[in-house]
Amino acid sequence: MGESRRTRPVGRTRVPIWAGYAACLWAAVFAAMSFYWALGGTLGLKTIGTFAQSRDATFVAMLWVTGIMKAGGGLVALALVRPWGHRVPRPLLLGCAWAGGIGLVLYGGGNLLQHALMAAGMYSVPGAIGSTTAVWGHLLFWDPWWIGGGVLFSIAAWGYTTSTRN
Repeated sequence: MGESRRTRPVGRTRVPIWAGYAACLWAAVFAAMSFYWALGGTLGLKTIGTFAQSRDATFVAMLWVTGIMKAGGGLVALALVRPWGHRVPRPLLLGCAWAGGIGLVLYGGGNLLQHALMAAGMYSVPGAIGSTTAVWGHLLFWDPWWIGGGVLFSIAAWGYTTSTRN
């Protein structure tokens, strides 16, 4: 059987490497949004909440820090599928990837539930969010975005786990 560019054979299974590249792209787009907002961009801020529109120094600093963390996540994702990633200690790389994947899914899932309750009127909208526009922005875009990233990181971590077993 021929080896595809999207998968590589490992024993009897085929490991998807596309997820590592997709997780890297996900992280890069997410980091770019953080840096854009940190530099003063306003497109999409209404979907986050009123706190984001205030340009508070703490929020701007948080954008820089999270942007750097997201870019780091992209490097973790690439390390899972590129040959240079084997230089990173396996437990460290897998720990970061699995923690990231599971953490993103849990964070997105918890927020999805909370925002669904807000949209249904079963939970009051906090002042920091401030508007139904932001609630729907979270519910329809941001929360699924977090979950999608978590799924991509988890698939990439699984692929690395199976391809590097002794």
